Amino acid sequence: MKKVEVVAAVIFFENKILCVQRPKNKLSYISEKFEFPGGKIEQGETKQDALKRELLEELNIVTDIKSLFLTVIHQYPDFELTMHSFICEAKSKELILNEHIALEWLNPKQLKTLDWAAADIPIVNKLIMNG
Repeated sequence: MKKVEVVAAVIFFENKILCVQRPKNKLSYISEKFEFPGGKIEQGETKQDALKRELLEELNIVTDIKSLFLTVIHQYPDFELTMHSFICEAKSKELILNEHIALEWLNPKQLKTLDWAAADIPIVNKLIMNG
């Protein structure tokens, strides 16, 4: 079983959280699902460096990475995902969707209204509990 390690950003701006929607994908279980932005950690990168790079690539945004929030290990049908999520703060809502098809800025209680990728759901649930 392939193992993939990624980082994800829970980006806050004025008490709202950034949620981004994946494009269509041949893998139905992630196609058009909402997720927290991020991506794979490259050789030699720290988790924070990987997150900064991914956020620049995907959203053209620089955030203040505050702290590790939750690490999720999720078994998808064809790979195991380890996702390290970090609480981040944005200085503005200015961003560009380079890889995603939509975005929402929601308060924690509204998060449940979106169709999330399975690995992101434990993060959503913890945000709602804390929110």
